[in-house]
Amino acid sequence: MRIAILNKDRCQPRRCSKECEKYCPRVRTGDETIVFEEDGKPVISEELCVGCGICINKCPFKAIMIIGLPEALTEPTHRYGANGFALFGLPVPRIGKVTGILGPNGIGKSTSVQILSGALIPNFGQEKGDWDTVLEHYAGTALYDYFKAVVDGKVRVSQKPQYVDLIPKAFKGKTSELLEKTDERGVLDELIDYLDLKSVIDRKISELSGGELQRVAIAACAAKDAQFYFFDEISPYLDIYQRINVARLIQNISKDRAVLVVEHDLAILDMLTDVIHIA
Repeated sequence: MRIAILNKDRCQPRRCSKECEKYCPRVRTGDETIVFEEDGKPVISEELCVGCGICINKCPFKAIMIIGLPEALTEPTHRYGANGFALFGLPVPRIGKVTGILGPNGIGKSTSVQILSGALIPNFGQEKGDWDTVLEHYAGTALYDYFKAVVDGKVRVSQKPQYVDLIPKAFKGKTSELLEKTDERGVLDELIDYLDLKSVIDRKISELSGGELQRVAIAACAAKDAQFYFFDEISPYLDIYQRINVARLIQNISKDRAVLVVEHDLAILDMLTDVIHIA
């Protein structure tokens, strides 16, 4: 099975000669492997594509990806339109467990979190998704109870962003002001001590280093009162001792809540998680 992905932000049909169609061997034999939408952007037939890779190399804007899968996956959990990114499968949040995802950027972790938080309804490759279909699809599985709670408004999500260097652009105040806004569990003082944040508590967010921003972001995520916690990259900017402290903090949170951690450091995931998904 092959999946064709078109990066529509990169694709600029007015500035190219439609090399993807021009050099496609299947198009040359008369097949409609590549056709064009009204806006001039190509739609690649995954059924007709032979995976030769010519369109990938000929595209001047590197807007095409053809991914070959070792076996046919029946249907995507979510897909962003024809030739859009497709997500297959979801991790299962489990109370009392830390679930880890090991893999590079672009594997669909943000889409997974959007779905698990209820912000995005999975469409299973169709034009539009709805919650009734989702519940029917997952009936009899571990995800059914979780999504039923999401639909009923019983799941709150706390998320630590991946790119902590962007935090100063979103928040201009002091560290103390940011953390006080997130302290829904009344554990701020404990987190400040545990993550060694006393020295930065009265400083502006814009003055903090990468490691300090990372620990503040982790504290803000941990301080919220939620049923599902998502930590996106906890290792960057932290030394090994700080990473171990954060791992222990996350394990403590997971005692009565569900936690999902995306990380590139296999050693940390091995120590921290109960289950690891390799993407």
